[in-house]
Parts: sequence; C-alpha cells; structure tokens
Amino acid sequence: MNSEILCVGEVLWDALPDGLFLGGAPFNVASHLQALGRSPVFASRVGHDRLGQEALRRAQIRGLATDPVQVDDALPTGFVQVDTGEPGEPDYDILEPAAWDAIAFTDALAQHAHHAEALVYGSLAQRAPTSRQTIQRLCEAVGLRVFDVNLRPPYVDRGVIEASLRAADVVKLNDAELRRMRAWFGLRDAPEGAMADLADAFGCRAVCVTWGGHGARLWAEGQCWHHSGYAVDVADTVGAGDAFLSAFLAGFLEERTGDALLDLANRLGAYVSSRAGAFPSYNFDGLDGLLHLDLERRNHSRTE
Repeated sequence: MNSEILCVGEVLWDALPDGLFLGGAPFNVASHLQALGRSPVFASRVGHDRLGQEALRRAQIRGLATDPVQVDDALPTGFVQVDTGEPGEPDYDILEPAAWDAIAFTDALAQHAHHAEALVYGSLAQRAPTSRQTIQRLCEAVGLRVFDVNLRPPYVDRGVIEASLRAADVVKLNDAELRRMRAWFGLRDAPEGAMADLADAFGCRAVCVTWGGHGARLWAEGQCWHHSGYAVDVADTVGAGDAFLSAFLAGFLEERTGDALLDLANRLGAYVSSRAGAFPSYNFDGLDGLLHLDLERRNHSRTE
C-alpha cells in the first residue's frame, strides 16, 4: 500500500471562458496523484459558503479525503479570474484574502505529516503569515519535501522563495521562474548550469524545469536530461504544470529516473493541455497507462 503524499496549499475556483473549474496547484497535484493510484492527502481551507461546500463535494468525488480541509467562518473560498487570451500564457487575478490564506497547523495535520512519505508545497500559498508558518512547520516534519515554485505577481517574495528552496529536496519550476532564480542568485546562463547551480546552492536532490511546448529538463544527482515534449492541440495550459509534477513525483517515488521519468511527466502535462481545465477526466491506469496514450513525440530526447 502506498504511503501518504501530503499536498498543502490553495484550493480555488478558476473562472475560465467555459465556466468555473476547481483548481489550485496543490489541489490539482493531489487530484492527479489520486487518479494515478497514489495516496494523496490534501490540506487546505475553504470558506463557509456555497463554493466551499461544492469544493468539498468535488474533492470527495475525486476520491480525496476532506478531513484535513478546514472551514473558515469569515474568509471566502478562493476564487481566480483567469484570462487565457494569450495561448500558453494565462493571466491570473487572485482573490485576496481567501480562506486558504489561513491554513492552521492542527494536531490532525501534524498526524498526517508524521505518516507522509512526501510533502508537496508551493510559494503562492505562503503569501499570508498563517499558511506560511503552517507550511514551514510541515517542512520540518516530512522527510521528502517537494517545492513547486509558483510565482504569481504580485505575490512574489524572495525571502519566502529562499526559505522554501532551503527546505526542498525536489524543486519544480518553469523556464520563466528559472530566469528569475538566475537573476536573484547569480546562476549560470546555460539551463543545465543554472539548474546545477540552484541545486548546489540550496542542497536539492533534483531540479526539474518545464519549457512549455518545448518539453522539460531534469537535473538529478549530477546528471542532466532533456525531453522535447509532445505535440498536441492546446485547449488551455491551466494546470498543465500541476499534472506534469504529479506524474513526475509518482515516478520519482517509484525510483524511475532520467528520460523515463520526464517522459511520463510530459505525457500527462500534454494530455491536460489538450483539454479545457486543470483536471480533465481520464481513465488510463496509473503511470504505465500513460505510456499507452497516443501522443506524438516532437523528437528524440538527449542525455547531457
């Protein structure tokens, strides 16, 4: 039986042209991990309102336990207006404050952390002190810490990013975020050099960078791999990075490495990009089921 993977952070409603979609990076990651046959636990906070009730209901439909999700009597459930006008570059107008800004460190949450195999956390959920302190305490309690850099202006705090990087064993970010890290921390210009520098500076075991339609790169244990991705007709890119991280983490915990690991992550990210919303339905069975998706690889990968 799989050990728990604790995913903590924001849960919110994305207002897209096609309607309201339940999302938030850690919620999306937990949902995909559940669909891939892992055992995620999602921790967050919703408002005592209709959107909060619906979020809990849909989480249960996805098979996620809702006991670690707290209910706030004062703050509303998270809500985001998403502008998908520019293909591949959505803009986000994020409600503030929201219930997920006030995730409390409880005895129940501490128990989940004690039993967790890994912790997934991001930077956006740390924009407010209460949730930030809770996430920092969870990082002290879980052995494998996975940091999803998620820079959403104006909620970009270098101090929060540095503290999160220092706590992380595995870091996932996109190419724009890597450029920001390069400027902040004086990393080398070449992607592989920048990733190696980031890992060395903060003591990370692995750094993975997504490049949109151009695939992804992975640095791990002194080696680099590149995967050029899959060609799909993009519906929207909301949640594609979360899907990528879910498959990546599931494979990482199964000790898959290199190009095989990036292949799985790129497959799920491409599939989600080809459909509307952050969590389109799918019925393939676990990671191996991903390998049967009919996707066209852009070209062969290379090891560097």
